[in-house]
Amino acid sequence: MNRDFTSIITAMSAEEKVALLTGSGLWRTANLPQHGIRDIVMTDGTYGVRYSSAQIDGSEKWSMDDFISVITQTANQASAEESAAKGGSEALFSASLPATCFPNGSSLACSWDSELVYQMGQALGRECQHMGVGILLGPGINIRRTPLAGRGYEYYAEDPVVSGDIAAALINGLQDEGVGASLKHFAANNSEYRRTEMDSIIEERALREIYLAGFQRAIAKSQPWTVMSSYNRLNGVQTSQDPFLLTQVLREEWGYDGLVMSDWYGVKDRPASLLAGNDLAMPETRRDKQTLLAAIEEGTVPMAVVDRACLRMLTLLDKVHRHRRPDVQADFPAHHALSQQLAAESIVLLKNEHDLLPLRAEKTRRIAVLGKPAQEPVIQGSGCATTVPYLLDRPLDEIFDLAGDDFSVSWAVGAPDDVHSDEAALAQAKAVAQEADVAVIFVSTAVGEDGENGDRQDLNILAVHERLIREVASVQPNVVVVLANSDAVVMPWLGECKALLETFFAGQGMGRAVAEILFGLRNPSGKLTVTVPNTLEETPAWLHYPGENLRHHYGEGLFVGYRYYDKRRLTPLFPFGFGLSYTQFTYANLTLEATRLGAEDTLAVSFDLSNVGQIDGKEVVQLYVSAPQGELIREVRALKGFDKIALAAGETRRVTLRLPVAELACYHPGLADWLVTPGTWQVQIGGSSRDLPFQAEFTVDCPARHVPLRDDNSLQQLIQQPEAFARVVQLISDKSHLPADRVREKLIRLAPDLFCGLLIALTEFLALDIERDELNAVLAGRPYP
Repeated sequence: MNRDFTSIITAMSAEEKVALLTGSGLWRTANLPQHGIRDIVMTDGTYGVRYSSAQIDGSEKWSMDDFISVITQTANQASAEESAAKGGSEALFSASLPATCFPNGSSLACSWDSELVYQMGQALGRECQHMGVGILLGPGINIRRTPLAGRGYEYYAEDPVVSGDIAAALINGLQDEGVGASLKHFAANNSEYRRTEMDSIIEERALREIYLAGFQRAIAKSQPWTVMSSYNRLNGVQTSQDPFLLTQVLREEWGYDGLVMSDWYGVKDRPASLLAGNDLAMPETRRDKQTLLAAIEEGTVPMAVVDRACLRMLTLLDKVHRHRRPDVQADFPAHHALSQQLAAESIVLLKNEHDLLPLRAEKTRRIAVLGKPAQEPVIQGSGCATTVPYLLDRPLDEIFDLAGDDFSVSWAVGAPDDVHSDEAALAQAKAVAQEADVAVIFVSTAVGEDGENGDRQDLNILAVHERLIREVASVQPNVVVVLANSDAVVMPWLGECKALLETFFAGQGMGRAVAEILFGLRNPSGKLTVTVPNTLEETPAWLHYPGENLRHHYGEGLFVGYRYYDKRRLTPLFPFGFGLSYTQFTYANLTLEATRLGAEDTLAVSFDLSNVGQIDGKEVVQLYVSAPQGELIREVRALKGFDKIALAAGETRRVTLRLPVAELACYHPGLADWLVTPGTWQVQIGGSSRDLPFQAEFTVDCPARHVPLRDDNSLQQLIQQPEAFARVVQLISDKSHLPADRVREKLIRLAPDLFCGLLIALTEFLALDIERDELNAVLAGRPYP
């Protein structure tokens, strides 16, 4: 224990310790000047800094109405300047200061660009320093298990490798600027439906390999200063007071030494949460302080537990204050340019028939731009992460700007109301489209359907937008759809368009990014981090969602996202990892640095990547592995590495990805441990989970590990464990006075026909005098008296 912190803790009363471990108001920690303890500010933001002056700087005169007004504000459409002009509490975003609204998680991860995400983290850090924020409450990396989840737009992927690596990049960028991250929501917060009540029932193997793995990966690569517990229960225990999660897994197994805080009002039993390892309860509640103090005075919460949490709290406060840079001025114009770049790298080109895009004056000079989102872009979700955009690029303005004199651009709203069709507006849109060479239609899901404490009801875009697509397509064969949505949508209208740009919620720079991609000033390079289904009913979680009787069974187990589609040999609408480009890439000459490795080795996988098209571009190369057959069920393939490679037209580069053999491990519930399956593995390289043109094999040499045998296992199971088999053979040899070789041969010959357990087989069929305890001792390798 740090000597200075020890003396401070020793001098504190129980009441002061309780205050230290509880928020002060909504967004601050306790201020205890008598002990030299200064408070810090934390605020929401997984993709932007949401700073509420009224709540943070208002001398703690906050109310629940203020809090609700911030987290439920509409998250789209107006720029900060317009919001201010409207004035008063009715203005959009009026509760928070302007900041850069970067692409939301569902969009950002489609960049697959860790270096660029690191720069975003740096920018967020500088904006936090500018505003005096010490902890930014993000990123959120819960697995996108179902596209119905209300906060899916905040999260990165259906896969823990992408989630963990993108999160680590953002955290490292943020913390290198002296601002702490809060990795959330730990854990299994995969739905917003009755989120404070539901119990996520997950088998331990799926929990560890899918739902915890992204957290483990991010923590190992970035050491976030804080981790935030979630609202839900997990296998019967409230996560904010779950010692399995917060102590056994997080601290003892992963070695995490930072601070754990609750989500806001996420603690239901404060003494239990502290005992479990939840150090800081946020925000301030009188009841939590009273119950914790009473538990300390009664001795049900030992003072050693309190002091340990206080040490973590003081360590965090010291770290934040040491890295405080009050003179930092955020460069918002530069951050806006970064938001444009991130949006452009994240937008996914899903369809491009006959190379309709990019638009060229010689083929499509007359452009019809249609749809309300072209003027009022849908750039982010609703809920606590909403950010007031410092600037806002409107796609229509940016299209006019880039079109110049080479193109003729016309505009019609088509569907001015999100709910009801406007026949006159629709007729005008059709007329404008009919006179053009191409129609670019901006569409979206319903604004506000996503968010906290409630999930989406379906996977459709707005009905009026779908009708706009179909009506325009009836008069214009060249239709480009630009889609804004929180998570995957179904696309019964896909056949009505020739090109499709998927933006998800791409932040304040989306408009410029889309325009540059449309005109070919940028080459799209984003790739999906979720599988896009044909229907809602085919999604992996459908039969078990949202659960009943407050229990949500994760019945698909390991088979989330592409793992499910691969295992069931289903063809989704668009596969995980998919995305088109204006150029073409080829893979060749796959080689492995070694073909036989041990459990501690790292495999170097190299191949030639070529840009065989006419323009510069970027390819997201993906590495998957397939396991040898073993005792446990495995996915067909699993993503284990990726990189984003920029290549000039005609350029070839040798690319190397490194695969630690330890990352091939799966969790064996029977052994309560991770193990690597020995045998022949296959590595696959390509551009998506369904486009893997090259494979190679390698062998992992490591001891096979087995669940200890019991007397009711079969003889065939015994034979699969050579050491235990040898011990039983010797036991029978001793009992029967037959040579061990003859016993071995006889058992192998009889094994297929002996359907009963070992004890019955040996005592009844072979008439041996063996006690149950004696057999179990021999199976376990223990001496028997």
